[in-house]
Amino acid sequence: MKKFYTLIIFCLVVFNIQAQAIYKSIDSYKLGQERELKVQLPRNYDPESKRTYPLVIVLDGDYLFEPVAGNIDYQAYWEDIPDCIVVGVKQADTREDDLFYAEETSFPIHEGADFYEFMGAELIPFIEQNYKASKFRIIVGHDKSANYINYYLFKDVPMFRAFISLSPDFAPKIADRLTQRLAIIEQETFYYMATADADLKVLRESIVEADSTIKSIENPKLQYTFDNFEDANHYSLVGRGIPKALNEIFSLYKPINGKEYNEKVLTYEGSPYDYLVKKYEDIEYFYGFEKKLIENDIRAIAAASKKKDDLESLENLAKLVKKKFPKSMLSAYYMGMYYEKEGNLRKALIRYKSGLLLEPSQYIDKEIMLEKIYDLQEETDN
Repeated sequence: MKKFYTLIIFCLVVFNIQAQAIYKSIDSYKLGQERELKVQLPRNYDPESKRTYPLVIVLDGDYLFEPVAGNIDYQAYWEDIPDCIVVGVKQADTREDDLFYAEETSFPIHEGADFYEFMGAELIPFIEQNYKASKFRIIVGHDKSANYINYYLFKDVPMFRAFISLSPDFAPKIADRLTQRLAIIEQETFYYMATADADLKVLRESIVEADSTIKSIENPKLQYTFDNFEDANHYSLVGRGIPKALNEIFSLYKPINGKEYNEKVLTYEGSPYDYLVKKYEDIEYFYGFEKKLIENDIRAIAAASKKKDDLESLENLAKLVKKKFPKSMLSAYYMGMYYEKEGNLRKALIRYKSGLLLEPSQYIDKEIMLEKIYDLQEETDN
């Protein structure tokens, strides 16, 4: 197990070398001082592009930024989650003031209230003015900062859509108020919370108690996930919670896997092609940006169309692929597959041959195209 976690840490370090942090500072009127930030942009970030990226704000950025940024860079590389802009807020010298709340109300006052205003009125506008950030925002906190992120849920329209709360040190009454708020929230919201068997005892008890009430909430707008890790403590649970949280938050974004294929694609009331269209429309709706069609999903929908003998679905897929990838062998391959399934072997052969002049894709290359051509020629000759 130790070797496994060592390998994961090594991978994150190697990947993070490719995405170095940019150090910025923002002169805050609300705080009356400059505040240092760490910013990680996606590897292929283009400031001139129309594309926008989910924004991840990391409190306790002095130590929490690197594990969050490393996990995002790693998972985005494999297309499990989208590229994101990650911003860490350094708080090493101001943590107690930033996260301060009134004992009577459990809500921020004085410096804590100033920091609350700084986040919404200064930090996010600063990021949006300088980088291509989308409206889908995630906030991450640990310990006291995990408690603090909950305050942003109490706005009529929360500025964050996803919350990653790692071993929260709840202010008095906040866990109860959090449950009440999540029960009536009207915006699609992702909420992740984690503790561990060796977490600080006083925190663990309140977290487990909070989970028992939150998980009973019946609100279709809430996607809630809780982890109670074994063989982890207050600090090591961070390394295990972050990838799990990202996994849940971007579950809809993920490529179609075997489970989704069997349980959702094949059982969908409409056609496999309709499922694909809805999946990508939902991604744009939930995350605020259009996901580029990926080859993995094309293969899954083609397989489902063939399995269900849905020729219309396969034709629509082939037309979509041709539109999205006109210079790729993909366009010729799937149009050829459609004509082959239709029984028009002459047209299928023409399509496959035309693909030899196009660019190979991740899975389709010249050898595969030639194999299809030889098979069809043999079949037509007989």
